[in-house]
Amino acid sequence: MSPLRVVLTGATGFIGAAALRELGRRPDVSVRAVGRRPPRAGGAGGAEWVRADLARPGSVAGVCEGADVLVHLAGVVGPDEALCEAVNVRGTAALMAEAVRAGTGRVVHLSTAAVYGPGPHRGAAVGELEPAPVSATSRTRLAGEAYALAAGAVVLRPGLVLGAGDRWVVPALAELVDRVPGRWDGGRGLLSAVDVGDLARLVTALAVLPGGGAAAGRVFHAGHPVPVRTGGLLAELAELGVLPRVRTDLAWEECLRLLRAAPGAVSERQFSLLARDHWYRSDEVWSLAACPPGPGPLARLAAAAPWYREAVGRTASRAPEAA
Repeated sequence: MSPLRVVLTGATGFIGAAALRELGRRPDVSVRAVGRRPPRAGGAGGAEWVRADLARPGSVAGVCEGADVLVHLAGVVGPDEALCEAVNVRGTAALMAEAVRAGTGRVVHLSTAAVYGPGPHRGAAVGELEPAPVSATSRTRLAGEAYALAAGAVVLRPGLVLGAGDRWVVPALAELVDRVPGRWDGGRGLLSAVDVGDLARLVTALAVLPGGGAAAGRVFHAGHPVPVRTGGLLAELAELGVLPRVRTDLAWEECLRLLRAAPGAVSERQFSLLARDHWYRSDEVWSLAACPPGPGPLARLAAAAPWYREAVGRTASRAPEAA
């Protein structure tokens, strides 16, 4: 039997590289990785490499030729509205049109739970919240979803993605613990989070699901089914020597006062995203994909701790108390 032919975009990114490794473990799958530049030596595994740039939609012509599955994980994250529009909207539209033209029968598309806006949100299922994006990234990722759904895609909206290679979540937490040293709002916030390896397993399971199953043409939240408490996340990172230990509970208004008094790169909106309820029900997609979700992102942190300690500039010694 011929292997399943999978086209993967974003293969050199944080989530895409994990998906490339997971797909590469399957002897029944062959991968065509699509990107602006080839990966570092050995980074492509056994994948075929095709050069294309989503910011130049014409460059994706032919990339889905002969493919059974398109896994679209590439995207721009940042404040540049024009670049986000070019890649996340026009590039996605061109790629989906190419998949339809080529007769690619299955599409998995990565979006983000940030499309719901600032929250707080607690335990909402898909369809129970109206998207209200407030950033260039989330606005354009939401717009890109429409083209993916029109092509019959499974659209995934993960919340926080953790693991080696994460350059946003834990580095932001490290900055915030320095600026606001305490358990924010008592550490009660419930967060949708997922380990990057578990998300890659889910993406792979959906990619190989015969006929796309009951997931095709639908949107799903893609966090681990069990939410993470902010206080628990901070405590685990402290135990692993990644963050300083915090013991004082701070009321939310005091958190905001301290944040505003100590300017930094992480905005008030981003602080709220990490500190207050942003939990979205995610059970259904793991069940439909027949993919066990694993023990959860906190249980996976130990494996990523050396990378995180280097990323935030801490040693592996026991975490100090926050000032």
